[in-house]
Amino acid sequence: MVSKRRGWFRLSLALGARAIRHPRIAADLLGVAWRFRSRHWWRRPPFLPLPDGEYLRWRMHTAYGDHDAIPPADDVVRYARWSREQG
Repeated sequence: MVSKRRGWFRLSLALGARAIRHPRIAADLLGVAWRFRSRHWWRRPPFLPLPDGEYLRWRMHTAYGDHDAIPPADDVVRYARWSREQG
């Protein structure tokens, strides 16, 4: 079993590789990342616009039925494209 942290790291690498090959996907992924960021992220270390852990766990539960799920890269890219198309 892959550790949770390692799984998210692998997902990040896979998405980064796709973003390098396809700039449109890069823009879509950045847009999703920005929308998922925690409120007032600049007030708490590590001072990065990262998603709130509780919110991310809720999103994984609603999408996959498991709070600890790590989505496949294809699902993340598909969601990012869909999100852009919604306006």
